Amino acid sequence: MEPLYGPIRDYAWGSRSAIALLQGREVPSVGPEAELWLGAHPGAPARVDRAGQRVSLCDLVRDEPDQWLGQRVSERFGDRLPFLLKVLAADAPLSLQAHPDAEQARVGYAAEAGRPEEQRNYSDPHHKPELLVALTPFEALCGFRDPSLSAEALAAFGVPELTPVVTALRAGPAGLRTAVRTLLGWPVARRHELLATVLASSADGPDAELTRRLAQAYPGDPGALVALLLHHVRLVPGEAIWMPAGNLHAYLSGCGVEIMAASDNVLRGGLTPKRVDVDELLRVLRFEVLDDPVRAAQPVGPGVDWWPVPVDDFALHRVRVDPAVPSVTLPLPGPRVVLCAGGSITVDDGAGALTMVSGEAAIGTAAGEPLRIDGAGLAYVATSGLR
Repeated sequence: MEPLYGPIRDYAWGSRSAIALLQGREVPSVGPEAELWLGAHPGAPARVDRAGQRVSLCDLVRDEPDQWLGQRVSERFGDRLPFLLKVLAADAPLSLQAHPDAEQARVGYAAEAGRPEEQRNYSDPHHKPELLVALTPFEALCGFRDPSLSAEALAAFGVPELTPVVTALRAGPAGLRTAVRTLLGWPVARRHELLATVLASSADGPDAELTRRLAQAYPGDPGALVALLLHHVRLVPGEAIWMPAGNLHAYLSGCGVEIMAASDNVLRGGLTPKRVDVDELLRVLRFEVLDDPVRAAQPVGPGVDWWPVPVDDFALHRVRVDPAVPSVTLPLPGPRVVLCAGGSITVDDGAGALTMVSGEAAIGTAAGEPLRIDGAGLAYVATSGLR
């Protein structure tokens, strides 16, 4: 195993404490720290040591695919690492967003060839399903809930302009498309006035509180009302949310380990100053109720559990080693990225052992032996989902 050095993205919604605390650095950090990227995504590749220099993992994977990916991963995904592991730390709400499925991404990317970058929705031809596991209490919006609940929440504001939305939602899932289009279609010049009326209403309860909170963070943004169409969930550490293609979602607060297919394709639906392409978003969204977005970990063996997902781009395992289970061996094929999320562990893939402390990461090639983890600590192990 080799040390892996991931860049930290400084998006404005990031925390000034969560990633710093994970890595044992001084708090607060100088600026917001939103995401620690541990992969070979060209937007912010992690690095490994080579001849006294830190070399981009993108370059190594491209130049040495047999070593880093192996034949099966290369044949399935080409000469690229198919997954990206992150630590995500949110102190403010992220944008409402959805991701395309593989066919939508392929078609959309090809259709936008030649457009200026600022007019594109698709940056690559790949899908972007994602799984997030809470490290701290974590709050999120994810997937459409029962439309009747959303109808009652919006009706409670007593705003006539919302009547078409309430009527559509009372028709059940068939009205979700109309509801989203109507909320996002308000003329920009009217949005502040309409939301001011909503916020001044006497509506009470968790839904009204959420709308007011989001409207304060994003004044005049109709995403504050679109949010009421979604499940509002609060995860405890170890619980996860799985976001397949076409599900509208937003992360609101907390720190978690996120793994996703290595793509940048995002269709935004509000809570953002960035461009929202309503027509393309509606084309990508799945207008169906997501019954239960929360997933509990499933045990695999002593000290090991995971959150199975129906894609082969990635898999994520959590390993706890302690006096009761001081050593764990994982027969997972490479490539493997390991994040130490607490304590001190030693990881060994047969090519060399490496001791890591909280916030440090390592990578092993496709040629490695079964991964052995010893010590007293917590680790997350990311691999492709191919078995």
